[in-house]
Amino acid sequence: MKAILTNFALFVVLALAFSSFSACDRGTSSASVDNTTGQPSPLNINANAIKTSGSAYPPLAANLAQTDVEALDGSKFKIADRKGKVLLVNLWATWCGPCREEMPELVAMYEKHKENGFQVIGLDVGDGDGGQESIPSIKSFSEKMKLSYELARASNDMNRDFQKLTGFGGIPQSFLIDREGRLRGVFTGGGPKVIGQMKENVDKLMAE
Repeated sequence: MKAILTNFALFVVLALAFSSFSACDRGTSSASVDNTTGQPSPLNINANAIKTSGSAYPPLAANLAQTDVEALDGSKFKIADRKGKVLLVNLWATWCGPCREEMPELVAMYEKHKENGFQVIGLDVGDGDGGQESIPSIKSFSEKMKLSYELARASNDMNRDFQKLTGFGGIPQSFLIDREGRLRGVFTGGGPKVIGQMKENVDKLMAE
């Protein structure tokens, strides 16, 4: 009996340790929405399967699509400005281990599909304590990680709005947006399973 309890306790510890590596959580969760209606839902929006018709998905909420984000050259742009492109918007930070682990896969997806109008936009969410990470530190990190896709900084308000959409307070989070500005998939947390789902859905959307 003692051995059983010991093994169970070890399993719980390992499970908690594994979960800590799959996402970085320095925020708070909030209500999520249904991925087909845009209405509040008790379920996470993780849309890890592309439907046959993009019309079943709502447009990305205006408070996200129309909010200014800061490019690393100091200029500003909106997600809505990229209409006509397929976008994978990725929330990340330099201190997030699972974010770093998925970056080579984001680079591979970008390089595979960029000639067909696919863009990855990595939105740095800050230092986890309400402050922004500096542009020089982000640039240095990008060079070290050999990131070829676009990086920018999201405001605290924008980060909170993304969290409200998913009901998930951690990073990484990624949002797949089609050429018409419709939300086609949401992927919360990291790890091989989530990355595999992300790659599959990007491939399917690019083939439409």
